[in-house]
Amino acid sequence: MMNPQVPLQVPHIGRLPAGARNSITDVEGVRVGHCTLDAGAVQTGVTVIAPHGGNLFTHKLPAAAAVINGFGKSAGLVQLEELGLLETPIALSNTFAVGALLNAQIAHTVRANPECGRSLPTVNGLVLECNDGYLNDLQAMAVQPAHFELAMAALSVEVAQGAVGAGRGMSSFGLKGGIGTASRVATLDSQGQSYTVGALVLSNFGRLPELILAGDPLGARLAASETPDTAPEKGSIIMILATDAPLDARQLKRLAIRAGAGLARTGSAYGHGSGDIALAFSTAQAIEADADCLHLALLADHLLDPLFHAAADCIEQAIVHALFAAETLRGRDGHVRLSLRERLAS
Repeated sequence: MMNPQVPLQVPHIGRLPAGARNSITDVEGVRVGHCTLDAGAVQTGVTVIAPHGGNLFTHKLPAAAAVINGFGKSAGLVQLEELGLLETPIALSNTFAVGALLNAQIAHTVRANPECGRSLPTVNGLVLECNDGYLNDLQAMAVQPAHFELAMAALSVEVAQGAVGAGRGMSSFGLKGGIGTASRVATLDSQGQSYTVGALVLSNFGRLPELILAGDPLGARLAASETPDTAPEKGSIIMILATDAPLDARQLKRLAIRAGAGLARTGSAYGHGSGDIALAFSTAQAIEADADCLHLALLADHLLDPLFHAAADCIEQAIVHALFAAETLRGRDGHVRLSLRERLAS
């Protein structure tokens, strides 16, 4: 019988309105593709975020990352920090898949740009990861370059959530986690100028007693009848923010840092063993790789507060969406993660 103290509907986070899809793809040009691997002990996959439909190697986008807690094995963050440019799609998967996906991104770029690494510079592939080893057999090394291409072939503005793609084997708050997405529309001034901020998370963090759902300490009530969980936080989350606001890399780093506010609202304290990484990019202005002089229009910093609020709200919303969308999953060695919906019904 459903506990009357728990919510039946997905709550809307904050006061800002969502975009048409309540998805990162509400930012025009952004598409997401999944490839899901579901075979017994192999419960994993790949998720790809394409910021625009063109050639990112020749038409890069401003981007920045914020490492809230750096327990992670990602690729590409060093050059992103230095140059502030995104030049490949963003690939998400499990920890042991980083190498295969980096090779896949390089090969994908070389096919579109045959002189890459010869007369042209090398490419900075970007791969971000979480450890799905509780449900997935990491040692199977199941993710291969072909799965990146399948995710790329599946790119769409419609984004499946929950136990799909890179989220297939992920856990959150001792429950089933995975992929979540959301968006918010922020109005900046009295003239009604508005921009969209979209989020996609790979949610694999948290302890049940600490779960806060839209301000409600739901996890403490759910955990009250269980043996106390004293295990340290060892999960991770990757948080991707996209916006159509004209921002440079410095401003995008400020936006990425606000992802931590949304994460904290759900009950995370960014534990020692947690890899909590946020990345933000702007689609407003592409930067040509061979340009000698850049002329970019940028928002003034004093207008950024509504975008900061939007970033925090849609990150929190995306985490909530991942919890509500995920289904109960049985993985390697009989390990099970109940979905939030099933846990609420128990």
